[in-house]
Amino acid sequence: MTFPNQLTIARIILTFIFMYFISREGFIPATIATLIFTLASLTDFLDGYIAKKYQQVSDFGKLMDPIADKFLILAAFLAFVRMHLVADWMVVLILGREIVITGLRIFALTKGKVLAAERAGKHKTVSQVVAIFVILIFILMKEYLTSYHSWTPQMESWWRCGIELLMLATVSLTLISGLSYLWNNRKLLHAS
Repeated sequence: MTFPNQLTIARIILTFIFMYFISREGFIPATIATLIFTLASLTDFLDGYIAKKYQQVSDFGKLMDPIADKFLILAAFLAFVRMHLVADWMVVLILGREIVITGLRIFALTKGKVLAAERAGKHKTVSQVVAIFVILIFILMKEYLTSYHSWTPQMESWWRCGIELLMLATVSLTLISGLSYLWNNRKLLHAS
């Protein structure tokens, strides 16, 4: 197994560790969860970079890299829904898009084709990761200030408003990238 593929598998394992810590209360678990998410996100950048630079692109990587990304990102959003930081309908739309696109990729495999990620999908992933980092920063600040200083309702309100706007933009990009992917691969759908 190539090193980029090992990084992809490591990202899946890190997702489970992230979920353990994000589900705990307190500043230290929130810090550990943020560090683990950061490390997992770095593996996403590194596996693609190394695979291209050293010509280690594989069908396994083309399929599993986006799945590992989705697994990490959806796990974070589901945790945020449980924490009442993100609206459930937003995550349902994101999840629905991912199921449809992953289903299309699996369908393409049955036809002997491997569909790689597109540029719009990469922008979507970046927007989702940025949204997750902003929410993690919010969690860190709230945990720290609640424990050691003061956290006001006004601060809470401003942050939540910002998170909602950011999530609206993220959901929009997610849906646009999904529609673009379906459009660009419409011949595959018509071939069925």
